[in-house]
Amino acid sequence: MEAIARLIAAEAAATTEATSTGDGLTALGAGLAYGFAAIGPALGIGNLVGKSVEAMARQPEAAGMVRTTMFLGIAFTEALALIGFVVFILLKFA
Repeated sequence: MEAIARLIAAEAAATTEATSTGDGLTALGAGLAYGFAAIGPALGIGNLVGKSVEAMARQPEAAGMVRTTMFLGIAFTEALALIGFVVFILLKFA
């Protein structure tokens, strides 16, 4: 019960601090920026893994090379999501 009361008090304090419209719009923009930044890598990784599994099913003898290439592609695609997260943090707290 005490924890809930502390959470409510913290939320009330945060609400009174963010009274200007600019703070709210900054938070909204930062959230949208990260949301949009996460959509591309999610679609890219899904497509990459699906095609890699398809390639391994068609040519099992090349599975090792396909798997290595797939993990490299996942790492590069995930870097885009991390860049989006950094932009989100910069927009939120700058």
